Amino acid sequence: MKNVITITAGHSNTDPGACNGLSREADIAADMRNMVAHYLKTAGVEVRTDGEGKRNLSLSQAVTLIKNSAVAVEFHCNSVSDKRATGVEALASSNHKTISQKLCKAVADEMAIPLRGDKGWKPENAGFHHRLAYVSNGGIILELFFISNDDELAIWYAKKWLIARAVAQVLIGVAND
Repeated sequence: MKNVITITAGHSNTDPGACNGLSREADIAADMRNMVAHYLKTAGVEVRTDGEGKRNLSLSQAVTLIKNSAVAVEFHCNSVSDKRATGVEALASSNHKTISQKLCKAVADEMAIPLRGDKGWKPENAGFHHRLAYVSNGGIILELFFISNDDELAIWYAKKWLIARAVAQVLIGVAND
């Protein structure tokens, strides 16, 4: 079980998360989960997900998938009122700092956006966050980009399969360690 990679999608149909026009965070997170799962399965990696298509489990159910995973990542998008805010970051405990930085670098390199925090990594209590259930249970929250930034959103749509492949390559490395 130690080589199992768990990937989950933040938000859901009942909680779409941040929105920019018709683009919803929940849909982007589910798409990312599905694409990364595809790449991992193609590489022969055992994958545990919180659903398929646009379906995903509630947060309370998703955190139960983390146990016995080599790594668990939940996909999200950042959003703020300043449409110029930019970058990728991962919220995780310090024992996941290195993998968080690798995941963020993969996204940043593909999207040509900056790394936020410490080369992408931030502790779960960074900024307005105090305690995050997914992180507290051993997972990583990967904030892919700012959905509120029109340019980053356009890059996502143009390169989402490449971004997913880059993230999957990092996770394949973890599974094979």
